[in-house]
Amino acid sequence: MNEFWSTLTDSERDAFRQRATTRHWQRGDVLFREADQSGWVAALVAGRVKASCHSASGTEILLAVRGPGALLGELSAVDRLPRSATVQALDPVTALVMPPAGFQEYLQQQGRVAFQLMRLLAERLRDADRKRIEFGAQDSTGRVAARLVELAERFGTPVDNGIHVAVRLSQDELAGWIGASREAVTKSLRVLRDSGWVRTSRLSVVVLDLDALRRRAAGCAPD
Repeated sequence: MNEFWSTLTDSERDAFRQRATTRHWQRGDVLFREADQSGWVAALVAGRVKASCHSASGTEILLAVRGPGALLGELSAVDRLPRSATVQALDPVTALVMPPAGFQEYLQQQGRVAFQLMRLLAERLRDADRKRIEFGAQDSTGRVAARLVELAERFGTPVDNGIHVAVRLSQDELAGWIGASREAVTKSLRVLRDSGWVRTSRLSVVVLDLDALRRRAAGCAPD
C-alpha cells in the first residue's frame, strides 16, 4: 500500500513542513484515542504505530499498522467528527503535526494532494474490503499468513535466511487483527513453523518462505 508522503512532490512536502511542527512519542505512548476530538493531522517521519478500536466487551481490535510516510488523523480533519480509532506508538515515533484548519487550507491550496489523498482513502477502502472477504473465505491460519505477508512486505528487513519482521505485536494483538482467538493464533503460528515457513520468537517473526505464505494466504484449507 502506498503511503501518503511518497505520493507528494518535493514542493508539496516543503509546503506541508512549513505548516507543521515536529513532535516525538516514545514506544507505548498513545498519540490519540478513539472518540477524542481532532486536534491535529500528522505525517509519520520515523517509527511505526498501530490503530485499534475496542468492541462493546472491551476486546481490542487491531485495524492497521502504519509506518514512515503514513498520514494519521486525516478523516477527523476532513469530516470534523471524533477520532475513529486509538493510535499507539510501537516504536519511538517522530511526526510532522498540523492543526486541522491548517491541513484543510493545505489541501485547498494543493489540489493535486487532495486528489492523492482521495486515491489513498480509496486504496484503504479496497484493503478493508479484502480483509472482510478473508473472514468468510479463509481459515485462521490463512488469515495469520496474510497478515505476516503484509508485515513482511511493508516492514520486513532481509536477513541471511529470510525476512525479519520486527513489528512488536503480541499474539493477542494479532488475534484482534484477524478476528480470532489467541488460541487459534497460537495454533496457526505452530502450523506455519512446522511447515518451515516462519520462525518466531517473542514479538518477532522471521519469514523463511514468503511465496509459501502467500499461497497459504490465498488458500482455504481447514485448520
